Amino acid sequence: MNRLDRLVAILVQLQSRKVLKAQDVADRYEISLRTVYRDMRSLEEAGVPLIGEAGLGYALAAGYRLPPVMFSREEATAFLTAEKLVSKFTDAANSASYQSAMDKIRAVLRSTEQSYLENIDTRIEVLQSKRPTAPLHDNLMQTILKGIADKLLLEINYFSYYRQEQLRRQVEPIGVFYLDNYWHLIAYCRSRNATRDFRFDRISDIKLLDTSFDDVHGPFLNYVKNLYKDVSLLAVQIRVDHNAYRHLGEQKFYQGFIGEEIMPDGVVMDFMTLSLEGFARWYMTMADCAEILSPSRLADRVQELLVAASKKINSFQGC
Repeated sequence: MNRLDRLVAILVQLQSRKVLKAQDVADRYEISLRTVYRDMRSLEEAGVPLIGEAGLGYALAAGYRLPPVMFSREEATAFLTAEKLVSKFTDAANSASYQSAMDKIRAVLRSTEQSYLENIDTRIEVLQSKRPTAPLHDNLMQTILKGIADKLLLEINYFSYYRQEQLRRQVEPIGVFYLDNYWHLIAYCRSRNATRDFRFDRISDIKLLDTSFDDVHGPFLNYVKNLYKDVSLLAVQIRVDHNAYRHLGEQKFYQGFIGEEIMPDGVVMDFMTLSLEGFARWYMTMADCAEILSPSRLADRVQELLVAASKKINSFQGC
């Protein structure tokens, strides 16, 4: 990016937030802090009313607005792609809001860019996983985000998979993230006095309360990073006969499938699994047409299960 384009981009950034830190600019455009300070001086010399100083942050003076921004073709295409994702992976209310925003973006595009988007609109599709998931509450995402932004308590009706029961909880929302085909809410549960992970598809009802809370939970990213820090994954490799492989379908994804290589004598499949026990029992469903390559303790556990199963079968035949 040349310097002129960078100055314009920084000006847009200044208008999009209250305070813009120099380090954030340096990281985004991969430039030194010294270059950032020089760019800010150039904007001031050009008549842009900046408030702030080096080391603290910069902001535009109140009332100063940029003229309407024109989007490039690449930026408009990125918006279109995002629209497809939002419509599939968020609730109905959030999707409708994004579509409304997208209409406004289309309205300010040049006619050539509008035609370009029309031509590729039907050539971009996002297909959802075939995994069965419960439909989301119509206004779930917007309600949660409003609770986060306004620091308001949420009351949710949540199905606990561990307890196999519906629970009513009042929570302080901290943030949301998307992982493995599911949205998750990280929130402080007042009943448990601890931070918990609530999956969106298990929330059957949600209510935004008038009760506010103090945001003392710290950076949201820390919760996400710590969520799986103690999870130990086991590397597994098996070889499956070609005929049997065709019948695995999506089962492999539930076992932590990460890659495969087609060989003359079968398909070598690699997994990172959370549970040796769970994988061993899944493997037994195809033990007659698959070979364990590693680790040896997986083979040992499968052997134990086969011996136990054989005793059960022999006991049944003797009845």
